[in-house]
Formats: sequence, structure tokens, C-alpha cells
Amino acid sequence: MPKMRAVQVSKAKGPFEIVERDIPEPGAGMVRIKVQACGVCHSDSLTKEGQWPGIEYPRVPGHEVIGLVDAVGAGVVGWTIGERVGVGWNGGYCGYCDACRRGDFFACQTFTRVTGVTADGGYADYLLALPTGLARVPKELAEIDAAPLMCAGVTTFNALRHTGAGPGDVVAIFGLGGLGHLGVQYAAKMGFKTIAIARGQDKEALARKLGAVHYIDSQAQDPAAELAKLGGAKAILATVTSGEAMKTVVGGLAVNGTMMLIGAAGSMEIDPVFLLMGNRAVKGWYSGTSMDSQDALRFSSLMSVRSMNEVLPLERASEAYERMMSGKARFRVVLTTGN
Repeated sequence: MPKMRAVQVSKAKGPFEIVERDIPEPGAGMVRIKVQACGVCHSDSLTKEGQWPGIEYPRVPGHEVIGLVDAVGAGVVGWTIGERVGVGWNGGYCGYCDACRRGDFFACQTFTRVTGVTADGGYADYLLALPTGLARVPKELAEIDAAPLMCAGVTTFNALRHTGAGPGDVVAIFGLGGLGHLGVQYAAKMGFKTIAIARGQDKEALARKLGAVHYIDSQAQDPAAELAKLGGAKAILATVTSGEAMKTVVGGLAVNGTMMLIGAAGSMEIDPVFLLMGNRAVKGWYSGTSMDSQDALRFSSLMSVRSMNEVLPLERASEAYERMMSGKARFRVVLTTGN
């Protein structure tokens, strides 16, 4: 039987293991993807560290997948062999149940398929996916450029387009890392007056290169006060992972402004009176569906939004993961299979 390489975790907190497996056959209603590239994301730690309840091991991580449709199971329509597709964290929805009809996708039973967490992901030569979990990839996007957009990209893009901000509005991106460097690009390309907030004056040149019209050094300045001088932010996209840090910028929201949290953080204190008196909101944002990913890919291709990546072969998955987790990677890490 034909074999493939896979990088698996055999138990919670266990090491990455490069193993040989049989190439999986797609059952009814499934699609097999020949993986070309897979981004390494902080959420892969859910599998590596056993932080998602009920994970069955061994498990192959990876949910920023770009590849080619290699085989389709019985009953699959709309997808043909050779198409280039993306597979994200969201493994697909049924589209028919009551939960889907009312938009409560988390309640859909099909959604228990979370790529790289409850189902094997893209740290491998092949993976199986539901058709409803697939996004078409524009031909102008190379697989290395497209892979990080399947999570980091769609999360920032989708959050920004749901903030209520319009062209010309002040929108601040808090943090200039793996998520933030994409957020600045998306905000600028959407026509927002884009403000970048990060630690240290050394990041200003990059922020402006990515499209920011103003830079706030959170080490030397009060971010909330600086935003207030600009009239307040219609939206703040918080990509950092510190609740204490987020607290320092929320005061920069304008009346009717929204702070969107996409960085997993600890607790954060917020003055309820400040929110009440200005009709302000603080909310979290989930990455999105496969159709949201497809929108993000299409927008990125059209508007030349690109992730800044380090690229390593599949065999160096452990090294790639450590670079990502340590914060040393600039800015995303992508594994390639040679397929």
C-alpha cells in the first residue's frame, strides 16, 4: 500500500514524531488533499500540549493547509482532482441542521471536525477533509503565501470587516507580530486610517511599510491617550496575548467604537461606565468558515496582502514549532512537503 510521511504527536505534551503511514483513502463524502504547504500556528499547541478536551492520539497537527485535490469519495460534487484548495481550522459544517440555519455553527455536530485537533491535519503529505471545509485558492497566490492566510489571515481579515468601521475611519492594530503584521496590511487595503501600536520605536519603519499612517510606541507613549488625540478609534484589533496590555489601549475607543480581541489572553479589567457612556463594545472574534477563508484569499490576492514567512521542510516540523512558540519567527513559519 502506498505510504506517506506524517509528523504526529502520540500523547499530550509528547514530542513530534516523523512516521510513515498508509496514504488514507477518502470515504463517502470526503476529499483527499495532497499537501503542498502548511503553516505553523500557535493553536497547534492545543494538540501538542493536550489543551483541547477529548483529543484522540496519535494526532497530526496543522490547520493552515494548502494543497491539491488528489481524490474524491462517493457523493462529493463540486470539487475535481487537481484543484488547489485550502483547509483551515474549521473542518466544515453540514449546512442543513437547525444550528446551521440559525447561524450557530459551533452547535453543528459536523463542526466537531477541527483540522489538526480532532482530525489529522497538514503536517503530512496527505490529509482527508470535508468538502464544506475547503476554500479555493487564487492562482496568483503561491502555496507558501497562501498557507498562513488559512488561520492568521482569515482571522484578522474577518475580524476587521465585522468591526463596523468604514473607509477613512481610524482603526488601530495592537501588536505587530504574526497576526498584527497581516492586520496592518488588511486595514490599510480596506481604506481605514490605520494606526499601528507596538512596543519599541524600532518597529515604526516596518509598520509604515505595511501601510500604517501613524505609529504609537506603547513603551514610550500612552496608547489610549494617543488614540484620543486622533479622535478615538472606531475599531481596535488586539492581536497581543496579554490582558494587561490590552487594558492600556481600550480607553482609546471612540464613541460607538469596538475593540476586537483575536489574541488569546488572560483576564482584562474594563471600566463598565466607559463602555456604557460611549456605547462602546469589546468582543472576541472566531476565525471563520471556509467561505470566509476563500474571501480572505481572494482579497489578499487582489490587494497584494502577503504574510512574511520563514519556510522549512516537513522534516523540521519540531524546529518550526519551537521557533513559532518562542516568538523568534519573523513572522509566520510554513512547512513544505515538496508535493
